[in-house]
Amino acid sequence: MDRLSSRVFPQIVLTALVITLAAAAAFGQTGWSSRQLESSGDLVAVCFVNSKRGFVGGDAGYFAATNDGGSTWTTHDFCKREAAYEIYFRNEKDGYLVAGGDLFVTSDSGRTWSETIIFSAGEFKEGRPEFLSIRFADKNRGHAIGSVLNKREQVIDSLVMRTVDGGATWKRLAVPSKRELFHMDFSGKSDGWIVGDRGVILATTDGGETWQPQNSGTTRALYNVDFQNDNVGYAVGGGGTILRTENGGETWAATAAGVTSTLLRVDFTDTSNGWIVGRDGVILRSSDKGKTWVKQAVPEKTNIYGLYMMKKKGWAVGQTGMLFEYER
Repeated sequence: MDRLSSRVFPQIVLTALVITLAAAAAFGQTGWSSRQLESSGDLVAVCFVNSKRGFVGGDAGYFAATNDGGSTWTTHDFCKREAAYEIYFRNEKDGYLVAGGDLFVTSDSGRTWSETIIFSAGEFKEGRPEFLSIRFADKNRGHAIGSVLNKREQVIDSLVMRTVDGGATWKRLAVPSKRELFHMDFSGKSDGWIVGDRGVILATTDGGETWQPQNSGTTRALYNVDFQNDNVGYAVGGGGTILRTENGGETWAATAAGVTSTLLRVDFTDTSNGWIVGRDGVILRSSDKGKTWVKQAVPEKTNIYGLYMMKKKGWAVGQTGMLFEYER
């Protein structure tokens, strides 16, 4: 910024300058800030049930909760065997955490968690299950997805487990894919989508009883999907891939990202405003229903793996315990 001249400005110019500086100061109080949590590895997942109560998870089963919007965090040791991949709450009380082959549930807003077994010991003779995402269409019908890995940690099959009794029992579904499945989302009780490796998109219109492939138009891995309603949705993935649909996935169109970094999470707070995060400290924002995206300034150029946005606040997590906070 140019230095101000020492000469006296007319009063109208001084008034305009004061207003401009005040507006700049107010703007400077919004945006993204960062700090590091006491995690020995990367943070992968973040979820909030309201503006105060939230959770983060990551490598080596790291799990922490906050009651003050992220100012302070308390760690919990119930999940230590696997990396915590996703934290999901279907309401303020009932939540789920997937960590490798483990699934943990809570019914008291995350104050206590218990492990639940959703497959039998001999069910996966060809390999071991790894769950990456979980969603419920309603209080009874839910799905946990991921892949089956062999002894060399190679993906040998897709994995979709389904419950119709609120998680009391689970059954594996056959789906038209052998690829690794990364994430899923539901819009209402009937329509849902799964995205995965090599551009896989699977869709359901019957609450997850059956799944059919959709043509994504890409062979890039798709890591995250977010639908605002039965028609409008977004998927993001490798090489700066952003896909958008306005007809429930019957057709998907690529949208320019302006970056080539791998994009890992997309989250819309309403029909117009959305954010995307990814590797190399990338944060993108759209205010026109995902038609165009603008790169945001971030304090740390580190990989960002998890994202959770509300209308006026947001949180993202990433490499080496980094926590990013957004305030509008």
